[in-house]
Amino acid sequence: MNVTATLFGQMLTFAVMVAFVWRFLWGPMTRMLAERSRRIADGLAAAEKGKHDLERAQKRAVELLRETKQQATEVLAQAEKRAGEIIDEAKSHARSETENIIAAAKSEIAREINAAREQLRASVAQLAVVAAGRILEEEVDAKAHAKMLGAVVQQL
Repeated sequence: MNVTATLFGQMLTFAVMVAFVWRFLWGPMTRMLAERSRRIADGLAAAEKGKHDLERAQKRAVELLRETKQQATEVLAQAEKRAGEIIDEAKSHARSETENIIAAAKSEIAREINAAREQLRASVAQLAVVAAGRILEEEVDAKAHAKMLGAVVQQL
């Protein structure tokens, strides 16, 4: 065996082996590694984007919470204001109703006083007739002396 033939045989086998590895192993392996690097880079970029989106969402949530609290405060203030208005309206209505009741009571009292005065006048006129009748010892005719009795009643 010749060293050169063996060497050429080994070189030829090595070249076939390198071509086989290059074609069937190295190419797909580098493509697979490149694809994996690309997917990792895409994943890292997506994670970074997600992180930024999360930060923006958290900021937006804090802003919305602040706005909601402000709106709730405004709604409470409006409700308290409306409650005060309702209370004032009720007080005003109660005052006017009280004044109406007092006015009606005063009117009723005045009417009762006038009725009592009229009744008293009639009683006094009757007593005057009876008293005059006793004084004169005869009965005074109320119909005949109605004008005179009316004048007496008016003076009372």
